Amino acid sequence: MLITPFNSGDASATGAGLREADRSARRSQRWLPWAKAAVFLLAMAPLLRLVAYGLADRLGANPVEFITRSTGTWTLVMLCIALAITPVRRVSGQTWLLRFRRMIGLFAFFYGALHFTTYFWLDQWFDWASILHDVSGKRPFITVGFAAFVLMVPLALTSPHAMMRRMGGKRWQRLHRLIYAIAVLAILHYWWMKAGKNDLAQPAIYAIVVASLLGARVIWALRRQRGQALSGSSRSPANSDSTVSRSRTR
Repeated sequence: MLITPFNSGDASATGAGLREADRSARRSQRWLPWAKAAVFLLAMAPLLRLVAYGLADRLGANPVEFITRSTGTWTLVMLCIALAITPVRRVSGQTWLLRFRRMIGLFAFFYGALHFTTYFWLDQWFDWASILHDVSGKRPFITVGFAAFVLMVPLALTSPHAMMRRMGGKRWQRLHRLIYAIAVLAILHYWWMKAGKNDLAQPAIYAIVVASLLGARVIWALRRQRGQALSGSSRSPANSDSTVSRSRTR
């Protein structure tokens, strides 16, 4: 095959265009490491606040309760933010938001680990008999909270990209859908804990947020299934035959 100068020029122009597009994409993402650093520092702020309060002796009359409440609240906040990233991305079209989802999810696990470490260590002093009694059903809010934390462990362990490639995309996605169950269990944990004190204002707010985020996913899934069903029926042999027969009778 002969390559004319015209074809050669097209190839070089195409290559130059691709290189320019690649450079443009890199320039547009130069801000991303700085944004990730800023998000990291913001996510660390609650822990730094606890440390500062501890050094200044400002944890209140019951420091263990203060730490437990703070770490538990921030676990739930991080879970809500992680769940909100996909709906916000779908509504706004800003795909770069997905770059922060893994970090936020890991911070949810981090604060959850601090929350339960506070319970095991500072509250129970590793009294495993008492802990087992609580987890086995004596205190239901601890039972569901512990279940939520246990489900978070495999998500944290499989968060690296290498694990995603090793598991395969579909298996990885199925496993990470556990975040929906984790969010529901976390709400139940918070709700039952506050119910004993007749203080349900904050749990109700978090429950509405989580229900909205999960409800949006259900609506989108139903719409997708409906769209697939409609496209499938429009391509069915019966419809094709009827279309052909109508065209022949015209």
